[in-house]
Amino acid sequence: MAERDPAWKVLSKPDNQHDSAHLHVTGLARYADDAPEPVDMLHLAFGQASETSARIISMDLSAVLAAKGVVAVYTAADIPGENNTGPVRHDEGLLAEGEVLFPGQPLFLVAATSQRAARKAARLGKVDYETRPAAVSIAEARAAGSLIEPTQRMARGDAAAALGAAPQRISGHFAMGGQDHFYLEGQVSVATPGEDGQMHILCSTQHPSEVQHLVAHLLGVPSADVTVEVRRMGGGFGGKETQATSFAAAAALVAAKTGRPAKFRVDRDDDMVLTGKRHEFEVDYEVGFDAAGRILALSLHLASRCGASQDLSPAINDRAMFHVDNCYFLPDVEIVSERLKTNTVSATAFRGFGGPQGMLAIERVVDHAALALGKDPLEIRAANFYGPGRDVTPYGMTVADNIAPQLIARLRKDTDYDARAAAIAAFNAASPVIKKGIALTPVKFGISFTTTFLNQAGALVHVYADGSIQVNHGGTEMGQGLYVKVAQIVADVFGVPLSRIRTTATRTDKVPNTSATAASSGADLNGMAAHNAAMTIRDRLAAFLADLHECAEHEVLFTDEAVLAGGQRLTFADAVRKAYMARVSLSSTGFYATPGIVYDRAVHRGRPFYYFAYGAAVSEVAIDTLTGEHKVLAVDILHDVGRSLNPMVDKGQVEGGFLQGQGWLTTEDLVFDDKGRLLTHSPATYKIPTASDRAKHFTVSLWDGENVEPTINRSKAVGEPPFMLAISVFSAINRAIAATAPELREMPQLDAPATPERVLKAIAEFAAR
Repeated sequence: MAERDPAWKVLSKPDNQHDSAHLHVTGLARYADDAPEPVDMLHLAFGQASETSARIISMDLSAVLAAKGVVAVYTAADIPGENNTGPVRHDEGLLAEGEVLFPGQPLFLVAATSQRAARKAARLGKVDYETRPAAVSIAEARAAGSLIEPTQRMARGDAAAALGAAPQRISGHFAMGGQDHFYLEGQVSVATPGEDGQMHILCSTQHPSEVQHLVAHLLGVPSADVTVEVRRMGGGFGGKETQATSFAAAAALVAAKTGRPAKFRVDRDDDMVLTGKRHEFEVDYEVGFDAAGRILALSLHLASRCGASQDLSPAINDRAMFHVDNCYFLPDVEIVSERLKTNTVSATAFRGFGGPQGMLAIERVVDHAALALGKDPLEIRAANFYGPGRDVTPYGMTVADNIAPQLIARLRKDTDYDARAAAIAAFNAASPVIKKGIALTPVKFGISFTTTFLNQAGALVHVYADGSIQVNHGGTEMGQGLYVKVAQIVADVFGVPLSRIRTTATRTDKVPNTSATAASSGADLNGMAAHNAAMTIRDRLAAFLADLHECAEHEVLFTDEAVLAGGQRLTFADAVRKAYMARVSLSSTGFYATPGIVYDRAVHRGRPFYYFAYGAAVSEVAIDTLTGEHKVLAVDILHDVGRSLNPMVDKGQVEGGFLQGQGWLTTEDLVFDDKGRLLTHSPATYKIPTASDRAKHFTVSLWDGENVEPTINRSKAVGEPPFMLAISVFSAINRAIAATAPELREMPQLDAPATPERVLKAIAEFAAR
């Protein structure tokens, strides 16, 4: 941790279980939908647009209002304040005003006595449309010149000239699909009206402050009149960063209009239709390299389908550009990022926030170069690592903590990568139907919000007269273990066991103006803010006890459930009681702002990240060339979390992140029709990974290093970086397909996700060359 006295000692073991684990396994953990419902609770549903792009001529909602159980129906005209739930540009109305921008767009809001009644009634609206031309795909939006914002360019050197001089050049194109968050707990908000126009919202959101501010604007009241509370979420993954706002706003609108509590618990099918996904990308590249595989020049074009409103697309696409380098030095490079506006539900944040798309692009380039040279892709990766004299990113940030080469070398040795690769080559030569592939891919992921002002956090710590401690902070708990990590930090400051700490629900009336729990920054920001709050109280206690026992402040030690001062040994509770009786303040706020980050988006230069988190994974797969099915046989991961705050929690995050990334790249296929309507909107058709998709051999080890930056405990973020370790699975599948015709030394045309249909198509196309 930052600046401790020399006698400081960790008492709360780092391997503490998740603070809600016992509640999860016994079914006693309360989520937003579990709160007892008052008898006058109203339930909500949206009436959704059936067209893709249209002008609304008229809406007849008389049948909706007359339906059984319906209490009220609202349109945009009923909103007292600003009709907006968009986080930045304010271009996303809660309810449509005159036009439809995507199929499923909310047109009106139904309040009824039950969820079923509300959903049934919402289908009775009669809407007349005047249809307009629509742009659903990336190609259609490009042809129409439809952009969320101007195309962005990040460059260094002269890529065109370097490509012209390169001894070897290749080019390629591939696409990667989006991904639904498929959180186990769907979107849900409960709004309860208070006195004098106040509103309380119990909401499953990663960003309570944003919900608070946008709901206040929509209701036309000050932010101080809206309180948003989050105790826990049943998963978020970015899908509750901006997407929760519309459901919270709808509930608040109904509660304000009727004076009755209102709940919006979204049905899974509606949830998948109404909420944003990971951005789909198409990638075009041309790369020049030498005989050793060292990249000399790269021209890369990224195009993403952003949907009907801006949401967080600029920042997400920026992060894709930031991660095109991954662990590799690119001397002459041009990265062009096209952000296309389409008549589809807006794409949004998802674990990795654009980083996975950029990283997959460069790993595809490396794999292609390896095939062209007839080399193992790992040799090409090693030839291009950042190193001395080659340590500046395309956006001008120096890579000061480059542990990737050492980490990868250790994983290569520990997993017998070379021997396994040779054995797989021999297997493939003798096996006409089943082909295997193996890949070792690295991760270098930047940690910080790339929107600089978001890198701040607050906390509130109370020490009670009996020695118990209550902690509140702006971070939200979505299962990732943030609460237990922050509690450990506070326990360590006071030298007390973790059992003395009670973390309370995140509330906007306790810690204001918070940033989203996102960008893998939850523990970095909130942990340091809580540490600062706790240190303030500890310093007050030390000053008081030093004066009382006639010793120096630095001689007051908080350790081993005791406080030592001037030769006296007190229990922590006794020390606190004495301080209380002496009128010493035992409560404090804490604040933290990440230092040293600055970025000029206009020129895409600066230091957008405080540090990098690293990792690497070896994945071995087998494919059936007759069916296109694949099996992940083995996964070995070595991941960098600095000096871990909680190794048990961190390993769980690594494993879960990998499996979610594996799903994105292999099974989770979002299918839209030509009108932009989602066809895979339930678990019957949308396939997330299951236990059987996890490799039977699956190991996770943590790198034994610490952060070079003075983060809390010298730890590193763990939420997002492991997601991209699963690129090793996709690369291994590519190698297995390439093994069907090794003499070609070409890249299979495989798009992500690598479903059986796509794998079969790639094999057939490969055989036809």
